[in-house]
Amino acid sequence: MVKVFSEDMNLDFEGTIIDLETIGNFQTQYFDSRRYRNIIPVIFGIICKEELKIISAEDELDIEKLKKEINVNLPKLREPYFAFNSNFETGTLFHSCSYLAKFQGELNKEMYEGKWKAVKELGISNYGDPFHDKGLECSKAWLRGEIDMAIAHNRSCLLKEKDILLLRGYRKPDELEIIKE
Repeated sequence: MVKVFSEDMNLDFEGTIIDLETIGNFQTQYFDSRRYRNIIPVIFGIICKEELKIISAEDELDIEKLKKEINVNLPKLREPYFAFNSNFETGTLFHSCSYLAKFQGELNKEMYEGKWKAVKELGISNYGDPFHDKGLECSKAWLRGEIDMAIAHNRSCLLKEKDILLLRGYRKPDELEIIKE
C-alpha cells in the first residue's frame, strides 16, 4: 500500500519541484546516471502552485506500487521541473522507474552544495524537519517503519526548496550522461 499526504497551496511560481527520499547505495565508481542505478525511491514528493503532495511506500513490499504511482503522476506534472540536486532525481527516476524526467531548474547554487547550507544562508525555516536536512537519517527512519517522520522530512524539504526557488531562483542543471545497462 502507498500512503498519500497532500495539502493545498497558493504559491507564486510556475512548474513543479520534485523531491525523492530513497534507500540504496551510490555506485561511486561512475560519474554518469549509473551512479544512481541502485538508488530506490521510497517517497515521491512534489510541490507546485496549488498543491504539496507526497506519496510514500509503506514498506519494501510496496516499492513497486510507488514506482507505478510515480510513472502515473510524473507525466501530469506542470513544467518546468525543479530539484535541489536534479542529477539525483533524474538518475534515480531513470534507473528505478524507466522515466527520463527533464529538469529545467537546478536549485543548488553549485553541484554538491548542501541544502542545509542554502537554508542557513537564506534564513529559511526548518519546517519541522525531524532530521534537519540529513537525508540519510530519513532513509534509516523509513527502513525502521517510521513513515510519518520520513514524510515530515520530505514535506520540509519541499517547503525549503520552494523558499530557495523564490528567494534566489534557479540555474541551468548540470549535465548528466544517461547510460542504461
